Amino acid sequence: MAISSLAQRALERDGLGPIRDTVLSGERISDADALRLFEATDLAAVGALANHVRERRHGDLAFYNRNVHLNPTNVCVASCKFCSFARKEGETASPGYTMSVDEAVEKVLSRRPLGITEVHMVAGLHPTLPWEYYTELLRRIRAAWPELTIKAFTAIEIHFWAEKYGKSYAQVLTELRDAGLDTMPGGGAEIFAPRVRRKICDDKATADQWIEIHRTAHRLGIKTNSTMLYGHIEQLEERVDHLRRLRELQDETRGFQVFIPLAFHPEHNMIGKAFPKPTGYDALRTLAVARLYLDNFDHVKAYWVSLGERLAQTALAFGVDDLDGTVLEERIYHMAGSTVPQALSEKTLHELIRAAGRVPAERDSHYRILKRFETAAA
Repeated sequence: MAISSLAQRALERDGLGPIRDTVLSGERISDADALRLFEATDLAAVGALANHVRERRHGDLAFYNRNVHLNPTNVCVASCKFCSFARKEGETASPGYTMSVDEAVEKVLSRRPLGITEVHMVAGLHPTLPWEYYTELLRRIRAAWPELTIKAFTAIEIHFWAEKYGKSYAQVLTELRDAGLDTMPGGGAEIFAPRVRRKICDDKATADQWIEIHRTAHRLGIKTNSTMLYGHIEQLEERVDHLRRLRELQDETRGFQVFIPLAFHPEHNMIGKAFPKPTGYDALRTLAVARLYLDNFDHVKAYWVSLGERLAQTALAFGVDDLDGTVLEERIYHMAGSTVPQALSEKTLHELIRAAGRVPAERDSHYRILKRFETAAA
């Protein structure tokens, strides 16, 4: 679908005609182009260009899945300044929690009647849990629910366990895969720029280590997600640098399934008072620029838990093709002050998608379409 003449003229006025022509010809835009798009004054025109790319790839389909979140523990040795979820071991003012393997497995299995197809599992960097805790948890879930997809553990956790238990990244990932892990989430990427990481998360895996873990996972046949935490101390150039490193690894491995920009939430953490919550404008331009720059990524997701349902719905016209899913029992953003529901029903997701002029498509964790809902149920 061609972009409107009005959007074409708006891009020309902003000096973005050459970028528009590059995108429409199917060629790759540069880092300088991406920065110009971030700085553009006409968001609607940039969004129209991103929507063109989105519809060229996916037509009117908008994807979601039926998933549940599990956070087995929030006890964590790291001290990320943006985090509202983690607690230190032995903390009394606001104590953490750690589920037993039995509790965690039961938590997941209790959702079986809801038709869940994926469990999304991440945890804190617990200082004393044995390695067998994690592998047994995966094995028990896999044995009890073989058809469930297990998307589990960030690169930050993989790095921590490799150091703690004296294993290579490949050993950690292979043992987790053999125990039942299917895919990996993209958390822990934050912003790759060293200046930013020194200030907000200097005691966990570096950007190079995050990249190497995902490279290793891809080589082992494990597909992964990718993220970027935006709206805090980073500069626009550092966002572009982050996107560049993701695009380069995707050129190399083709192992990323989706890119998910995550909006910083300022409540209940160490740097929140200094930075307001990112605006809806910033969210939409970040999603649109990502869709235009990440030409080797099939999917861009608007995570409704971080954006709110209505802004995520609007993003379906700014390059986004995926809204995540039902997201039962999300803790991390809610502990950071998110006021969105704890979950969305499949019916509500359909309503949001249809109201945006899109066609709901339930997917599995590998973006295979399970069912298209071309017409609304009575």
